[in-house]
Amino acid sequence: MKLTPSKLNAFSMLKLPSAFLCGVRVKHLDDEKCEVKVKHRWINQNPFKSMFWAVQGMAAELSTGALMIGKIQKSGKKISMLVTSNKALFTKKATGRITFTCNDGALIDEALNKAIETGEGQTVWVKSVGVNEDGIEVSTFNFEWSVKMKSLKTKDQ
Repeated sequence: MKLTPSKLNAFSMLKLPSAFLCGVRVKHLDDEKCEVKVKHRWINQNPFKSMFWAVQGMAAELSTGALMIGKIQKSGKKISMLVTSNKALFTKKATGRITFTCNDGALIDEALNKAIETGEGQTVWVKSVGVNEDGIEVSTFNFEWSVKMKSLKTKDQ
């Protein structure tokens, strides 16, 4: 089953309801990049009349995580994934429609291939940049993802 933006959005409605209610939506996903959009609205604003930083973080993380999920699915392997660290930089008020883009498909491929080849856990830093409708950068998020082959459990374990 191919992973698509509409399937990811349905998943978020069921499994990530706060992101869904705040308007976080996947708009594009391929092997190299993922785009997630969110519009500044009453439900996701802060007291300063801009988008709350955590909503930006949800959209940014989804752009990196959706890319990771798609690549794990394509590998056909049982691989666990977990965010172990993150860093964020905010450069402008986030108002209007913000698009978060992760272009780190190749970095994710390297980490997954190494995890599959060695059987050892790997970490990879991936970046998502948020821009407003004028193309001005409002925030940048970096997420450290940990990936690891799932162990096969026997009946005795």
